[in-house]
Amino acid sequence: MFAYLILIVLFVVYVYQYQSEETTNNQWSDRELRGTIDENYVMVTFQAGIDYWKRPLKGFEDAAESLNVSVEYRGATQYDVNEEITVLEQVIAKNPSGIAISTMDPEALNPVINKAVDSGIPVVMFDADAPDSKAYAFLGTNNHYAGVTAAHKMAELLNEEGEVGVVTHPNQLNHQERTQGFRETIENDYPNMTLVDIKDGRGDQMISKEVSEELIREHPNIKGIFASEANGGVGVGKAVLDLQKKGDLHIISFDTDKGTLDMIDEGVISATMAQGTWKMGYWSLQFLFHLQHDIAGELEGETNLPRYVDTGITVVTKDNVNEYYPVE
Repeated sequence: MFAYLILIVLFVVYVYQYQSEETTNNQWSDRELRGTIDENYVMVTFQAGIDYWKRPLKGFEDAAESLNVSVEYRGATQYDVNEEITVLEQVIAKNPSGIAISTMDPEALNPVINKAVDSGIPVVMFDADAPDSKAYAFLGTNNHYAGVTAAHKMAELLNEEGEVGVVTHPNQLNHQERTQGFRETIENDYPNMTLVDIKDGRGDQMISKEVSEELIREHPNIKGIFASEANGGVGVGKAVLDLQKKGDLHIISFDTDKGTLDMIDEGVISATMAQGTWKMGYWSLQFLFHLQHDIAGELEGETNLPRYVDTGITVVTKDNVNEYYPVE
């Protein structure tokens, strides 16, 4: 009887496990997140050749590999909004499965973005948003908070006193938000600090170097400069080196390209704000895939996907800079 009882128990366990496996397989086999290789998703940027886009593109490609779809990278070669509009029009004409866009202007691309969405192409924004467009979501840094973080770090470096300046992109929304966060924090939290000027570096190292030299000449007591993007940070660093101000003027930059990391390691740049750029690319494609396959669902005309995803910020200094160099 004991032997029979053991056999009955084993049989019941076997049947239970078999049914559980069948139920699991039935639930997931039809919903497996696998597309087809002829599904083509496109990432569109500007200044397409700069190092900054390598990490988001890697995330985009990694997501494509996991989803079994293909991806393409397109972008304006220059900091030229009309060129980016032309590139986006060309991409839409090929009717891709979805488009992830970073825009240099928060409004100029809206008609073309809306054209894509109206034609049935899923669109998400990453890195730099177009909030009044019909794009389904924005995945990127909380740029206002990043500016606040940079201001607090600058105050720490300067013992909460002294003149500071900003080198930025005044017409690009993400840079506007970073500058606003930095300016408001300095003005509201640090009464012994003064923001003396904001210069347009246009995302170019040489232009940023020139306007930084101008800023330093106009304000000889300046003690710190916040650059809201990587090329600007390196340009400010070169100005500081040429003017032999290393050690006298603190620079806080943005992003983790090799030039920025090298200047941190050399003590020229004091800190940089590292964005979650790989996550921007990875989750952009995941969102597009869900939209293309109607996995996101609809609630009163809106998708179940969040409109905004904060991909995070980290402060990089000489203490942790080695963690951000790519592994060879």
